[in-house]
Amino acid sequence: MARIVFDLDGTLIDSAPDIRLAANSALEGTGAASLTVAEARSFVGSGASVFVERMMKARGLPAGVHGDLLERFLTVYEGAVHQTQPYPGAVTALDALVADGHRLGLCTNKPIAPTRAVLAHLDLARHFETVFGGDSLPVRKPDPAPLHAALAPLGDGPAIFVGDSEVDAETADRAGVPCLIFTPGYRRVPLDALRHAGAFDHWDELPDLVGSLAG
Repeated sequence: MARIVFDLDGTLIDSAPDIRLAANSALEGTGAASLTVAEARSFVGSGASVFVERMMKARGLPAGVHGDLLERFLTVYEGAVHQTQPYPGAVTALDALVADGHRLGLCTNKPIAPTRAVLAHLDLARHFETVFGGDSLPVRKPDPAPLHAALAPLGDGPAIFVGDSEVDAETADRAGVPCLIFTPGYRRVPLDALRHAGAFDHWDELPDLVGSLAG
């Protein structure tokens, strides 16, 4: 059986509407225009601090306001779960993988508090034996340390990382772990630019891909 670690935003869940809500709450009073969902989706992937940096750059805000905007963003972000949904078929696929005996973990650059909040809200936490957020360690993806840490408690067996982005592909490559890419996610580069072992357009394809990689 395999040890399978998943990314969260853009892979298991479409959280861009809630992230946009938190971002626009932080922007209130700055005079800057609100973010669109497409903008919010394009800024996701490297953690909350980088998200705020990208938001500030897009709106021409001075570097000195970063700390205040980040604090305001995080205050709303932890409770911003009500517009987030799992991608179609994701929960069924997770259930099938667990039933087949695979051991699952989570490794995301989302801070751990909003990670746990959204997992609880969507009843996803039950699938994962280990959960690492973007602030669980001193480093975050694409450093391979969080992925290694998420895999370590899952015992023996082939390792697989499932993600959606260039950050995930680089993380897996640096960790020496095959990566499966969910193509409808938040990826900003062409699929063929990423080193990956396989790709899937819908979650009902994942169990067969895992079976092929796990031998």
